[in-house]
Amino acid sequence: MNRKLKNEELNRLSTDEFKNSDKIPITIVLDNIRSLNNIGSVFRTADAFRVESILLCGITACPPNKEIHKTALGATETVNWKYFEKTIDAINFLKNQNVLIISIEQAENSIELQDFKIEKNKNYALIFGNEVKGVEQEVVNASNFCVEIPQFGTKHSFNISVSVGIVLWDLFLKISLTRP
Repeated sequence: MNRKLKNEELNRLSTDEFKNSDKIPITIVLDNIRSLNNIGSVFRTADAFRVESILLCGITACPPNKEIHKTALGATETVNWKYFEKTIDAINFLKNQNVLIISIEQAENSIELQDFKIEKNKNYALIFGNEVKGVEQEVVNASNFCVEIPQFGTKHSFNISVSVGIVLWDLFLKISLTRP
């Protein structure tokens, strides 16, 4: 029989330890996300995988916000974030830092997630788009790659917070395999 672990048995980092820890070389960019619950969920997932930061763009709400906090459960205090009025400005900011830009989008010539190869010693930005409209075309055009999560049912897309979890887990594994 398996016993559930208590929180104190999980050996989680403190906020200060998290802030000083090594991060995976990924920045998440939220392109006009309307749901506060989705934003909070992204913060929580970003904390779990120790991403570099989150860039909040356009209509995407920013912490502190009671509705974001409900799903973030404190991750807005650990994950670095910054706001940009326009997503394209966030992309240009990242490109100036030599970050590879990846739109997570169904697009012509997209690469299926399982086929996307990580380059050693590169930093990545993952762009996740609006719940209805997806990633803005201008942002797709400015991206180095479009990566698509394969789907086999009747729906056209995953919820953004689910997409973030799927993509981060996949890239986390690939990055971990390239590190010494």
